[in-house]
Amino acid sequence: MQEISNRRRFLRKAAFAGGGALLGTVGLNQISPRIWREPLKFEPNRSYWARSQPPQNPSLTEDIAVDVAVLGGGFTGLSAAYYIRSISPHKRVVVLEAKGCGNGASGRNGAMVLTMTEDRYMNFSSAPAIDKKIYDLTAENIRTLSKLSAATGIDCELETNGALQVLATSEDVQAAKAYVQQARSLGMPVEFWDKQRLVDAIGTEVYEAAFFDPNGGHIHPMKLVHVFKAAAENAGAEIYENTTVASIEEGREHLLHTSSGHSIKAKSLVLATNAFTSRLGFFRNSIVPVHEYVAVTQPFSEQQLAEIGWRKRVPFNDSRTEVFYLGLTEDRRIHIGGGSPSYFFNSGVGDASNAASHLAQLQRELVRIYPSLSGVEFEAGWDGVVDWSLDESPSVGRTGRNKNIFYGLGYSGHGVNLTSVFGRIIADLEAGREQPWKQFPFLNASLDYVPNEPFRWLGAQTGLAWYRLTES
Repeated sequence: MQEISNRRRFLRKAAFAGGGALLGTVGLNQISPRIWREPLKFEPNRSYWARSQPPQNPSLTEDIAVDVAVLGGGFTGLSAAYYIRSISPHKRVVVLEAKGCGNGASGRNGAMVLTMTEDRYMNFSSAPAIDKKIYDLTAENIRTLSKLSAATGIDCELETNGALQVLATSEDVQAAKAYVQQARSLGMPVEFWDKQRLVDAIGTEVYEAAFFDPNGGHIHPMKLVHVFKAAAENAGAEIYENTTVASIEEGREHLLHTSSGHSIKAKSLVLATNAFTSRLGFFRNSIVPVHEYVAVTQPFSEQQLAEIGWRKRVPFNDSRTEVFYLGLTEDRRIHIGGGSPSYFFNSGVGDASNAASHLAQLQRELVRIYPSLSGVEFEAGWDGVVDWSLDESPSVGRTGRNKNIFYGLGYSGHGVNLTSVFGRIIADLEAGREQPWKQFPFLNASLDYVPNEPFRWLGAQTGLAWYRLTES
């Protein structure tokens, strides 16, 4: 699938090239962050998954001094706190969450659990042996999620029946066949499914064939948040919710200030803030916070699912540039997400009419895939920001003048699984155990430059329009 992946990256980079070409002559790019400060605003999670948000902890009510302050109570932050305490039980570790744990992308995503990183998913790099190691690492992490769920006694509804990428064109089919052949020669247990096998599994005939990864799966995202919150607290981490860090004074010992007037001194700082990271002044030129849209139906009966033809409980996403992805909940609801994303000036928020048009797009796509669902309405629909890097590659590492700031970002659609892989890496880096991870390309990776406003907005709008043209 190298052609598909390369096409997406080319379009995304090309979209920003116009703005980037102006940067040498337009000083506005340099002063832009001072003119347009990104709002420190966190929208509430209105997703179907949010109904299972774990009970919230009290907010921070005093000044404290800690060894490690973790910003963000999602998958990255909670897993990092869990692993840091597991490695260094003597350290005081606190998680500071602006709303409730799982309020961001961790608790409102498309629920697919995928192996690999997005830039190498169905796409071999120049180092296939490293690609295989990334596959093994991420496949093993899915098994770790299952074990952790069992250990906490919280069922996160992880189903490891595999995951499909359904193929839209004959060119995609040929690319998938070539990828599978090479992957299997390296020992990756992936499969190519012809159209009939695909129809037998999910019922629809709108796709040509599919790529199947038996190590993928589906999960209830907010219940996985609950798993990691419980694991982190059981390991001794402290979690404060509804605690917004408004500013950070970087140093050998960081000084964090909350919006309520309290301060936190921390020897190490973990940025686990995903698409919100730039709002705190970090990685502004590394990621693009885009809005994704997801919707869910009411529950179907077993008989109704049989009539639809979705016989194998396996999630799937398509091979188009603007990807759609679908899955089944434990109680037999169909959820669908993706399609045309949105970017709003200076990381702003869209209005209700914008969300309604995107949800209507999801409705049309659901009926296109399953015509018998015409007339079925969504029980809930929602949106929220996720972090995308221009080349779809992630980065995890350390930064700052004193190399005591740790981060993970740029998940680009693979965050449900990759976040806790990065949480584990962050814990090792914080403990000074970098050596095992040096072989991986995402360690301290420099992400492609993203310009400031207004060039970011211009580039995003150009890119999104370009994507739509490629699908027409």
